Amino acid sequence: MNPQPSIGPPHRRRLRAIWRSAGWPCQDMVELELLAARLVERLRDADGRDTLRVTDAGVQLLQATLQQNRAARDGHETLVERVAREMQRAGRIVWRGLSLRAPVGTGDAAGWAMAMPDVFSIRHTTVEAYLEPVVHEIKVHRADLLSDLRQQSKRAAYLQLGGECWYVLREGIASADEIPAECGVLVATDNGLQVARPAPKRAVQMPFALWMALARAAPMDNDDDAQGLLGDPGPSPAE
Repeated sequence: MNPQPSIGPPHRRRLRAIWRSAGWPCQDMVELELLAARLVERLRDADGRDTLRVTDAGVQLLQATLQQNRAARDGHETLVERVAREMQRAGRIVWRGLSLRAPVGTGDAAGWAMAMPDVFSIRHTTVEAYLEPVVHEIKVHRADLLSDLRQQSKRAAYLQLGGECWYVLREGIASADEIPAECGVLVATDNGLQVARPAPKRAVQMPFALWMALARAAPMDNDDDAQGLLGDPGPSPAE
């Protein structure tokens, strides 16, 4: 008996593509392994043209993958929300889901890198020198963290954008020693966000392109009344 092929992310991506499409075959090794695993099957129409159809087993795999991805997103988004609210309570203006370009490298290696910080925030101030932009990158799975740490240009972009760069880790996925020294480490526990290592502070002047990106993007709504109460004079004697 031939062993079943190992089904990995490329197979799942192809399976989703077949599910969404008319099922035209590619006839490559990924498709061959999907056929061998009976996750797809070949059909021939009256004109002799072959197409692919996702089998019931393939549908079950797609559903299981969807549930896993949804659970991973939910855990990540919950922690992103938690960090963002903490920044708001600290009196900061917060953005989520920004897509920013930052210069990285020097000399012949100079270029640009895309950065999509989970949480970006600045102090609520009218003095540019006091803005103190901060980047928070959220990680809830070890594999995702290790993949991210290998992307030096991405981390360099974060350091260009923020005077502080923090990795926020779900408890248990890594130790602070595994995170590059130029970044701080927060550990998300049931009792709150614990500082495992402070982030080095650097003076950063926000470039014009970053100002424009922030102007085009809406900051996160502040639903917390705690900041609104700071400095509240309260009712006047006449009320």
